[in-house]
Amino acid sequence: MRATRLSLVLLFAMLAFAAAPVVRQALAEETKTDPGLSDVLTDLLHGVEGENATSGPDKRVPFGREEVQLSFAPLVKQTAPAVVNVYASQTAKVTSPFDGDPFFEEFFGRSQPRAQSSLGSGVLVDPTGIVVTNYHVIKDADQVKVATADGREFDSKVMLKDETFDLAVLKITSDKPFPVIAIGDSDALEVGDLLLAIGNPFGVGQTTTSGIVSALARSHIGVSDSSFFIQTDAAINPGNSGGALINMGGQLVGINTAIYSRSGGSIGIGFAIPSNMVRAFADAAKAGLDFFERPYIGAEFEAVTPQIAESLGMEKPTGALVSSVEATGPAAKAGLKPGDVVLQLNGKPVEGIEALDYRMATLSIGTTANFAVLTKGQQAAMDIALERAPEGMKAAEVTLHGRSPFSGAKVAELSPRLAQRLGLRTDIKGVTVVDINRDSPAADFGFQPGDIVREVNGTAIDTAATLELAAKTDTRWWRFTVERGGQIMRQVLRY
Repeated sequence: MRATRLSLVLLFAMLAFAAAPVVRQALAEETKTDPGLSDVLTDLLHGVEGENATSGPDKRVPFGREEVQLSFAPLVKQTAPAVVNVYASQTAKVTSPFDGDPFFEEFFGRSQPRAQSSLGSGVLVDPTGIVVTNYHVIKDADQVKVATADGREFDSKVMLKDETFDLAVLKITSDKPFPVIAIGDSDALEVGDLLLAIGNPFGVGQTTTSGIVSALARSHIGVSDSSFFIQTDAAINPGNSGGALINMGGQLVGINTAIYSRSGGSIGIGFAIPSNMVRAFADAAKAGLDFFERPYIGAEFEAVTPQIAESLGMEKPTGALVSSVEATGPAAKAGLKPGDVVLQLNGKPVEGIEALDYRMATLSIGTTANFAVLTKGQQAAMDIALERAPEGMKAAEVTLHGRSPFSGAKVAELSPRLAQRLGLRTDIKGVTVVDINRDSPAADFGFQPGDIVREVNGTAIDTAATLELAAKTDTRWWRFTVERGGQIMRQVLRY
């Protein structure tokens, strides 16, 4: 009996599948006379269940075998010409323990510089030749070349780069306009949306892979955690960095940046910088800025921990906790206070400080933003002006010379604008390293831009002039304290 029922079920299923084309034709004719019945049957065939339906006309499961067999080829033909290869080269300094020894140099010669190169991808976003890629693709490069999909090769100029956001903008020139990919709205993405990743993995040539949005707003992946990332399962491999992540409308929704892998190859966990961040960065390059400026409101933030959330009566740890407010800044004028929690920015949720940094960076200086804030247990809305970070006294940058570990370092006193340029908190004070001569003692000893010198041989460093004087001390023994990334490092050496 049970076998008979099972056979009947299978028979009816096969008949329903075979009748599907006929039903669709009948539905087309039925629409003219009885649209109500047609809509109901169409919804049933699409798997929609009345008021609980979430599928719209633009997003639905494939309807029939024909739609499953659709091709991405037209979309690739439209977008692939705007994806380029980026070749970066630099001359690395090679040292030998025998350099400076006349005997060994006589027989073996001096060590010679060695050329190093890296390969990545880029995306043309403007017909005048503006290319967006990753900072790590062109980091420390002496020369950057761009090869287009049609085989042409161009020398490029670096217009803007920022290690914090891992983005760089290049400029190439031709007498004809370049093909481009329009920049889309990454905030419109949803988990499950189809995507294509285009780049040059392992240098094998331009390659296209497909996947979906696996997750949104990913952070703490060890790349550039000042922003958050789109996660996708589209295959991304070394060489794809700087390539395009596009949606089904042919728009750029991300710049492929990193993968999670233990083997070096793709395992289906890739990350891309959202296109809204890319648009803001490209606009800054077009405006001729020397660094990417973010709006300044005169406040610093920290993460909301479960303990803090409980103490504030919050259901879950979310938002960004205000840790300090500049007394004369825009935030203070709007009424923002330490201890407040920012929950939304312009109606978009703020899950944490990474999301707040990202959303702030995509806004324009000179505009006003609406902050939804939890203050004293009550929710409030504040309109805060987005200003340019102040220069402070704009002290001159000083290059240190002499026989000291600091020789070759360019230093200056911190201002909110300089701190922003170096990726530091805008409320930090002190004397910081702005730049390093590559072939200098300061570079050999490992100093980096953003290092804050706190003390040298017992002298507290509060101005650039104080550090310049301390660096000229006639001594072979050096004891100094440096702050880097919030960590205090003390060093004693003989030089």
